[in-house]
Amino acid sequence: MAEPAPRAVICAQCGAAFTCSGDTKCWCMDAPFRLPMPDAEAAGDCLCPACLRERARQIGADRHRTVT
Repeated sequence: MAEPAPRAVICAQCGAAFTCSGDTKCWCMDAPFRLPMPDAEAAGDCLCPACLRERARQIGADRHRTVT
């Protein structure tokens, strides 16, 4: 059985075009962090590699902030 071809995706954050294979071989599986998949109704589609890295950085920074 042939694997499905990667689909063309437009980043929900910045509008950049990228591809997603939608399985465990997708580029995002090699990222050193994991974020929840976006809610299709609220957030649109996936994020491109640059926006995914930035979102992970923001979440990491938010978790390490000290509340005073």
